[in-house]
Amino acid sequence: MGDNTHDNEVRPQSARSGTPGAAWRPVARSSTHRLVIDAIEDQIMTGALAVGDPLPPERELASRLQVSRAGVREAIRVLEAYGVLRSEVGSGRGAGTFVSALPSAALEQFLRLHVALSNFRLQEVIETRILLERASASLAAERANAEVLAELERLLAVMDAPGVSREDFNDADTAFHVAIAQAGGNALFSDMTAAIRASLRAPIMEAFTKVAQWEDIAGMLREQHHAIFQAISRGHAEEAAELTAAHIRAASTMLPDLPAD
Repeated sequence: MGDNTHDNEVRPQSARSGTPGAAWRPVARSSTHRLVIDAIEDQIMTGALAVGDPLPPERELASRLQVSRAGVREAIRVLEAYGVLRSEVGSGRGAGTFVSALPSAALEQFLRLHVALSNFRLQEVIETRILLERASASLAAERANAEVLAELERLLAVMDAPGVSREDFNDADTAFHVAIAQAGGNALFSDMTAAIRASLRAPIMEAFTKVAQWEDIAGMLREQHHAIFQAISRGHAEEAAELTAAHIRAASTMLPDLPAD
């Protein structure tokens, strides 16, 4: 896995004479940091590294893998962005680079950037929301406890408050949907819901600011949120799922400046 081995061009042997049309070109070289990422991933996949485990110090890891320290640093930066590693500066037992578990932050950044670049159309993101949140609402109706219901009521109160700003309303709205996903007990659903809502925050807020009849829109959203809450609190799973799907469709329709394509 050393630099010298992988950074040299790999030139395949010439094609046998008499083979027409063969066009051989040098194989693309792997970057050093990509090799370090692969090595760390291998350790995680085999179970040799688990959440909370430290990586060897930078100098030692570079020596073990026979790569440059710059390659190790770049690999760590990439995996930190993925939410797989976290680095703590300083000295002592708490310092160093550790295997982490921060998928929601990585998903949020990924979706936010790709929605902004239009790699995922907003309509596709909304359709994904419907599928995810239908399931989450159904599970929440089966599993929500008193603490969860109290939190949902608190968020409803924020949205119901007279004169609540559009930004505060949207933040409470987001927290309401994420809390429902968390109540369902599926960590992947809740992380994906949080990431999707974060990716939609900018276009939703832009649409909110352009709405002339804001109180009418907010009133409809409040009514729908309360209906979802009532279905969950009564344990009516199918009703909660249907109300949630209808709410998401209606919300996207009520905001005409929220582009669907």
